[in-house]
Order: sequence, then structure tokens, then C-alpha cells
Amino acid sequence: MKLKRPLQELIAATFSPFHPDGSIAPEVVAIQASFLATHGIKTVFITGTTGECHSLSCDERLALYEAWAPAGRVHGLAVIAHVGDNSIENARRLARRAAELELAATSAIPPMYFKPADLKALVNWCAEVASSAPGLPFYYYDIPKLTGVSVPIERFLIEARARIANFAGVKVTNPDLVSYRRSLDVAEGSLDLPWGTDEALLAGVATGAQSAVGSTYNFAPRLYVYLMDAFNRGDLAEARRLQSLSIAMVDTIAATDFIGTAKALMVRLGVPVGPARAPLGNPTNDQFESAFARLLELGFQKWGATHS
Repeated sequence: MKLKRPLQELIAATFSPFHPDGSIAPEVVAIQASFLATHGIKTVFITGTTGECHSLSCDERLALYEAWAPAGRVHGLAVIAHVGDNSIENARRLARRAAELELAATSAIPPMYFKPADLKALVNWCAEVASSAPGLPFYYYDIPKLTGVSVPIERFLIEARARIANFAGVKVTNPDLVSYRRSLDVAEGSLDLPWGTDEALLAGVATGAQSAVGSTYNFAPRLYVYLMDAFNRGDLAEARRLQSLSIAMVDTIAATDFIGTAKALMVRLGVPVGPARAPLGNPTNDQFESAFARLLELGFQKWGATHS
């Protein structure tokens, strides 16, 4: 499936499925795809941060691409493949395979061990990766808290647009709203800047976000649809209330280990994505049950996903 641009939707950052022993479980992707499509998701972002990208081998990521390609077609999902890697050869290999499988787009975080020295070096690195899949839109993935690579995105947009023929925008997981507004002004509607902080979606939307990518859209998309609907009709009190629910939900899940607990929640909902892989942790049964009880207190049964 192709992307419908400009992006104007919630995009689920998917979990990479593992067996209980921690080995990759690509056969679960079909279940994931069906679940997400049933709950209104039309585009997925695979093997990114939520997908534990740097805990996967290159071959494991390719196996997930191979699984998502047919699952996306069957369930009407556009698949954005995250291809970022410390090895540019791995990143290019991943991008080439995404193109061969006719996925919808590629995206990449920058290398984070040997970091690009400056903006020009970063754009050059992105250009090499993007050119490996020239027929697919390419999105830079800005998440400086985890990568340690921080550049003014408004400047990156100018340089990347001039240098990368298939440049489509930036996935912005950076809470700097001033920079985000500057970036939207530079983009002038011709580039996508999906917002990447679920617990601050209201701030992103108020600043001008038209789309968003997030992990909690796997299991609570209705909450954010209600939030955006409230904002669009001018009911700020309701939008704020729903954002507070989002924050409480994220805090509850993150009280143990966010990805491990979120994956346990997906298992409870009938999607057997398994545990998180080390070095991330997983909740004990008691910890998960306590967290799930808190989610129910928050009203999860009203705005969360239902069991598949």
C-alpha cells in the first residue's frame, strides 16, 4: 500500500514480535496487522524504537519486512520501514529490500556511536541511505534524547530538500515546540512532519501537527482520535482531559518498563508479541496485573483497543 500524502493520520509504531524465548516471531505479524486494521490504523512504522531496532540483527529486521509486506497488502496498511543503523551498509541493505518488497516508505535515525560531525555530514549520510530506495519517500527520524544527535530540524529540512530527491519529511520525536513550529513554517505543507510524542499530542496538534507516530496508538488509538476531534471542534477542556488520560496511561505502563509492559498489554489483547529483549526489562505477572488494573480504573475499556 502507498502512503496517502500529506500524512493526516495516527501511525502505529509497531512492536517487534518475539517468541517467549526471545527469538523473532514473524508469523505474529499477520495477527498484528489484522488487529491494527480492525482498530482503524491505516499506516504502520516498523522496526523503529518501539520495535527495538537496535536489539535486532539486520537479518531479523529483514524477516519482519518480509512478513509485513504481504500483511500490509492483505489488511490495507501502508508500511514505513525504519532502516536506520550504525552501519551504513546495513541501512542501505534494509532500504533496498524495503523497495524490492514495495513497502510504502523508509525512515532512519542517524548513526549514534560515530555520530555525524555536523548538519552537512548528517544530510550526506541520509542521502546515501535514501538513494538506496529512490522510489520510496524517505523520512529522517529525529529522536535526539536517544541518539545524542541534535540539529535544528528547520535547517535540516532546507538542506535535505536540496540534497535528497525523495526526501518526504521528518518524524519528530523531539518536544521542542518552537523548533517544531519553525519547521512547519519551512515545510510550508510540502513536507510531512509527523509528531512523535504521544503524551504531548495535544501540544503537537495545537502547534500544527497533521499526523503522529506513536507506540500507544497500537492499543489506544480511540483515545487520540477523541482528543483530536475535541480539539478540532474547539472543546479544549475535553482535549486536555483526554491528554491527561494519555499521560496517566503512559506513566502507568512506564512505571515498570514501558516497552516490556506495553508488549504484555498487547498479549492481553490477543496479539502475542512476546517479551521485550534485553537490555529492556519485562514486568512480573503481579506488576502487569497491577498496571492493567490501573488502566481499567482510567477507563481503558472505553477508549482502549478491544481483545482480538
